Amino acid sequence: MIAALGAEDSSVRLQAALAVGSNPDPGLLEPLVERCAVEPDFFVRDMLSWALTRLPAELALPRIRRELDSGRSQARSQALHTLSKIGDRSAWGWITRDLLRDADDEVARTAWRVAVVLVPEDGRTELAEELVRQLGRGGRTVQLSLSRAFVDLGAGSEPVLERAAAHPDPEVAAHARATVLLIHDPETGFDEALFEAKRVTALGPERTAAAEAARATAHETAGTVETAEC
Repeated sequence: MIAALGAEDSSVRLQAALAVGSNPDPGLLEPLVERCAVEPDFFVRDMLSWALTRLPAELALPRIRRELDSGRSQARSQALHTLSKIGDRSAWGWITRDLLRDADDEVARTAWRVAVVLVPEDGRTELAEELVRQLGRGGRTVQLSLSRAFVDLGAGSEPVLERAAAHPDPEVAAHARATVLLIHDPETGFDEALFEAKRVTALGPERTAAAEAARATAHETAGTVETAEC
């Protein structure tokens, strides 16, 4: 079975991980964890994480924790992903600032996601204060991940974001405003929210309000003229 987990064919590796998870064996804990760090296929990695969740938590968690300090970014990222699948809140203390600020975007994104899953109620504001430091980071995918983390944290993170909306860096300010829009209406598309936020940031709140008022007045005037013509 260990040989199959490292087979050249990804479908063989996937079936091996499925078989291991279907028949949990604590003796395969180490091979599963090691394979997570190097497995190139996303679907196989996800199956490996599932297989780890099938093992007794008291055995799996300490070994997974060691991977959080690994020098291999995939090992850290996959360990975090597995923790999110296990969902044991006792692991909250393992989600350090270093992980939330990890230089590797994939590790950081995964850390944000698992932090929101594991954070206790009385730690949500502190987590929001930490996550706000990452606003404006990276491209669309990274920024969307951070915004989703704030949305999952809920309205309690809004005051932190409102302060960040006044940040002198326009990228940070726009990202903060877009995230507030998403908290108010999670159905709003991220691109739409970011476009609107950048517009407000560029114009400033007062000029934006004036422009909206002028637009509303013009719309009302047009409607009055059309009615009169009828």
